Amino acid sequence: TNKHYMEKNNNLRVGMPVFSSIFFIMGFATTFIIQLSAPLKAVFSLSEFQAQLLTSAFFVAYPIMAFPISMLVNRIGYKCTVINGLILMGLGSMVFVPAAKLPSYPLFLLATFILAVGVVFLHVTANPYVAGMGEEKSASSRLNLTQALNSIATMIAPWVIAMLIFKGLVLAHEASEAERLAYGLEVASRIPASFIALAALVFFAAISLFFIKLPELATEQGGKKGNVLKYPHVLLGALAIFCYVGSEVGNAALMTNYLRTGSLGLSAETAASYVAVYWGGAMIGRFFGSMMFSDTPVKKLLVYVPLILLLAFVSATFVTGYNWKMGAIFTLTSALNFAFMVIGKGQPSRSLAIFALAAAMLGLLTTFTTGNIALWTVVSIGLFNSIMFPNIFALAVKDLKGSELASASGFVNSFVVGGAVVPAIMGSIADIYGYTFAYIVPAICYLYIMFYAIKGSKIRLKG
Repeated sequence: TNKHYMEKNNNLRVGMPVFSSIFFIMGFATTFIIQLSAPLKAVFSLSEFQAQLLTSAFFVAYPIMAFPISMLVNRIGYKCTVINGLILMGLGSMVFVPAAKLPSYPLFLLATFILAVGVVFLHVTANPYVAGMGEEKSASSRLNLTQALNSIATMIAPWVIAMLIFKGLVLAHEASEAERLAYGLEVASRIPASFIALAALVFFAAISLFFIKLPELATEQGGKKGNVLKYPHVLLGALAIFCYVGSEVGNAALMTNYLRTGSLGLSAETAASYVAVYWGGAMIGRFFGSMMFSDTPVKKLLVYVPLILLLAFVSATFVTGYNWKMGAIFTLTSALNFAFMVIGKGQPSRSLAIFALAAAMLGLLTTFTTGNIALWTVVSIGLFNSIMFPNIFALAVKDLKGSELASASGFVNSFVVGGAVVPAIMGSIADIYGYTFAYIVPAICYLYIMFYAIKGSKIRLKG
């Protein structure tokens, strides 16, 4: 009906800007924590495995909290759940200040967990809200768009770490114990400012949201609660989320230290800026995805694609300290990424299979090559990560409604715990065999995602 159409339109007008800003905050906080493992490795002289426990402390919040929070959404609604999540994020951010002042690694782990619980509140709420806000056929397009805005934040976060924490700091490989200690203490002293700013941002967002009237989404209609485990496509999709998040996070978490060692030997500041390009790839790919998974006419594509490629050039050039050559290479790889997306023909499962295969190949090339080739294969994985989360999520909750959708979201999001497991495995491999061999792990994960895209997402209950 006309009234129903107007209601849907109003939902999109009010809901999309609010949840786009929520995705931005989630992206910044998550990536900032992932990239913080490199500074903390220096502060506390940790092994790579120990440093990755910070990432584990973040992502372990998902299996513990995702399902209870999905039940909470059914009771108190989306808006109250988001406000609670923002407040928890603010409280967690404040705990980082004493953690850095002391400095205390256990306190860093506690602060990370509290912040992460807040992010889980947002994560469980935001994805189904955006998926259920408009027509089902364009859910993948909306999720790609909000994930693109999330990715702007994930590109900014490593750059902020490079600028605020690592800028001007150099530690020689043969540095003495006293020099390492002084370096670590200097790094620790630069950490609190970022978290004070993050706390101020999320508290402001929580207060603002309290006064905004958000469209209500039904949570109780159609479907039985907690009954989603009977759906094979939900279970296999949850495992695909485990593999995807573990790989994306593991690649990024080890990248700063990987680029500092071996054949490249970059400074921490330069290495961190390349991590920003890696996350920037996800941003560019998601902007492409938001067009390719909607009914964008060819005329508009001819305008938008050059603009997105310009964004790729400008952003990569900026975060690498105005390195025009790096900007040009990144633009070229972005154009190649779009070509792969065209081959995917705007079909979520077909595009996911192509991107997963490309990411697996790049992971293997990173393991078995060196120098600039390895640098660009590892950085380019970000472009192919781009559409994975929204497409896996859309395929995993397909055909579900009401409280089943909320329950499935909670279940699928609990498997984001891959971000706690895969980086720790990669860290232990890096400690024993070297960083380069750690990248075999995500390559295997991407091959499973390819299976899910081709076969797993299509399995339905018989009868």
